This record gives sequence, C-alpha cells and structure tokens, in this order.
Amino acid sequence: MGLSIQAGSSDTSTQSHQHTHKVFLLCNYILLGAASSCIFLTLSLRLFPSLCGFFVILLHMFTIAGAIAGCAAASSGTSRWYATHMVATVLTAIFQGSVSVLIFSRTGDFLGNLKSYVREEDAEVILRLAGGLCILIFCLEWVVLALAFALRYYAYFDGDDGKKRSSKVVQTEEDMNGWPWPFQV
Repeated sequence: MGLSIQAGSSDTSTQSHQHTHKVFLLCNYILLGAASSCIFLTLSLRLFPSLCGFFVILLHMFTIAGAIAGCAAASSGTSRWYATHMVATVLTAIFQGSVSVLIFSRTGDFLGNLKSYVREEDAEVILRLAGGLCILIFCLEWVVLALAFALRYYAYFDGDDGKKRSSKVVQTEEDMNGWPWPFQV
C-alpha cells in the first residue's frame, strides 16, 4: 500500500540531477523574463535614457547574458561556460541588490537622475515595479548560484568517464603510520 522499493541509489541520483537541471533552467528563464521586463520598464520612464538609466539597462543586459551563459553551461557542461556564468551571476546579483535598495530608499532622487518625462506619481509606480523585479532577480541569482554549484557537484561525482566517485575519505593503515600517535585514530 504505502511501501515502495527503489531500484538503486544511482537512479535516484540521476533523477535528482535531472530535477536540479530542470529547476536551474527554469530559474534562468525567469531571470531572462524579469531582466527584459526591467529594461522595458526603464525605457517606459524615458525612451532615450539618461546616463543612470543607461547603466540600469546595461545591468539588466549583463543579467540576461549571465542567464544565457547559465543555460549554455547547463547544456554543454564545459568549465569555461560555468566560470563565465558564476562570475556574471555574482556580479549582477550584487548590483541588482544595490539598485533595488536605491530604488526603494531614494525613489525621488532616482527619478531625478533618470530625467523621466512621465508624471511623478506614475513614474514612482513604474520605478517601484522595476525595483520589485530587481529584488526578484537578486533572489533568483543566488538560487541559480546554489543550483549551479549542485550541478557542478553532480557532474564531478558522477564523473565524465562513467566511474562513480565517492565523497567518503578512505584511509588505510599504511597512510596512518606516518602520523604522530595522537592523530592515529
């Protein structure tokens, strides 16, 4: 009735790896959508953005590039894409958090720097929507980092050559003979 027997640990490991891979890709796709939405919200404040608006749009472009690198890293498995993705994700997460704090703490000053031609009440609502998306992006960036680490962990311990590696530390008696007696356990 309520009992089920699973065939082996390798099947559950593979299923867990596939589930992590799917969640990783889903988070990257959500990042793509949120970053492109922030670009359009920033452009809706002023079609030709000021210098501050340009840097906000550039930050969201870097977020999109990092999410694309994450999707490429997940599909190719090379360490070059993985390293690119990790660096881009960490940098954009830090800056996304900073932008969201600026948006919510100094909305009027931020609007003044954007030089928006939208009514101030409407511009505040649009800017706060963009700030909410920045917070979502910030949180998703850290989730993506954790998932990327888990995927890399699975790839390392599953091995490329088909051999399973173990995370256990195995020591023999011969290895312990060279240690001083208090450390020989």
